[in-house]
Amino acid sequence: MSEGQTKILLVDDETGILESLQVLFRSENYDVAVAQGGKEALERLEEERPDIVLSDIRMPGVSGLEVLSKAREVDPEMAVVLMTAQASLQSAVQAVNQGAYHYLQKPFANDELLAICSRAVEARRLKVENRALKKEIRRRSRDWGARPVGRSRAFQEVLEMVETVAPTESTVLITGESGTGKEVLARYLHQLSDRADGPFFSINCGALPESLLESELFGHVKGAFTGAVKDKDGLLVAARGGTFFLDEIAEMSPQTQVKLLRALQEREVTPVGSTEPVDVEVRIVAATNQELEEAIRKGGFRSDLYYRLNVISLHLPPLRDRKEDIPILARHFLSRNAGEEGEGLTLSEETLEVLTRYPWPGNVRELENALERAAILAGSQGIVRSEHLPERITEPEPPRLASQEAPPNPTLEVIERAYIEWVLRAEEGNKSRAAEVLGIDPSTLYRKIQRYGLSES
Repeated sequence: MSEGQTKILLVDDETGILESLQVLFRSENYDVAVAQGGKEALERLEEERPDIVLSDIRMPGVSGLEVLSKAREVDPEMAVVLMTAQASLQSAVQAVNQGAYHYLQKPFANDELLAICSRAVEARRLKVENRALKKEIRRRSRDWGARPVGRSRAFQEVLEMVETVAPTESTVLITGESGTGKEVLARYLHQLSDRADGPFFSINCGALPESLLESELFGHVKGAFTGAVKDKDGLLVAARGGTFFLDEIAEMSPQTQVKLLRALQEREVTPVGSTEPVDVEVRIVAATNQELEEAIRKGGFRSDLYYRLNVISLHLPPLRDRKEDIPILARHFLSRNAGEEGEGLTLSEETLEVLTRYPWPGNVRELENALERAAILAGSQGIVRSEHLPERITEPEPPRLASQEAPPNPTLEVIERAYIEWVLRAEEGNKSRAAEVLGIDPSTLYRKIQRYGLSES
């Protein structure tokens, strides 16, 4: 067989038909093998291992459906096209249900048969490539370490989606509450992608003022503004050949949104103070804890940018919706901190119950911070007890989220304000610790405090 030739096994109990088909497929540069009837086909399948099988259904002794079954046993990706002079809806449905690529009724035109077989070969090629791709993803996952921690069905579905889209170049939008692990997911996607050897850069769009964010994203030239003493590439350029993670994308100003949209569409950026565009070649992964469709309705986010970012959408569920992951994550974080604070730390059953019962409004990040604190306080005791956890977690009844009565159907803003107020009280006004619990940047917390008119004390 010549390199690049497709091997086909022709199966029929009529010699004349086999000879005609043999001539036809050889003229199309197929590597042709033949089997006189189903019994011979069963033997030749193992020997020949063809890419495609073209078989009659009605044959004495061994039918085409039995040939189909054997073919799928030898190679699940082997393409099988069945043909018969006595077609029926029942036999067609049975053939397709058992894995046949196509069902063809005699007599048929040669062009039709060749077109069907060509599509079958292409379908097989894609299946083989997909199998190889999944194998490569598993290899990369082993090389880079374990998958992100969690066994709940909801979380596993997200990881499976990441592993499916990672080898593509599609832009990805990750949604979910603060602290659910959106950057962890973005890094995992990068590690499984063909860009894994390239850089991974990230930026929090809510942590920088507009002018500084533009400079960080798009770069600037010398003299563009006070302090611009030399030319500087933006992160979109620096991430060339890799992945760029834009966190809190909803916090980006409308003016910067326009420039980002142009960068995505044109694959180029214009540094601040320059008129010369610079090519960018980077994969974008964006994330937000806000409802972007609601922001679009309110005029705070551009719909065209949303649709450009939302090619592939991944939603990370909050920790309260994946309670079976809490003990696994808790042990993971404890083990990581035990390496620094002492070996052999374990969680008591009471502690596990407390951790599972708590609603974790700060999600995985709040759990991580709680276990870091617990590891320090437990020290050489060897076991983490409930008293080592923050008081807000061990309280039988969670404190009221706000001083005023909540409306019967509170908006997301009302809930967010109440939650921030609660965390600030729980952390005794320490904004740095509160920002960690909330899973946001301290500068973002300051802006929200001002926005909601919360006490600075």
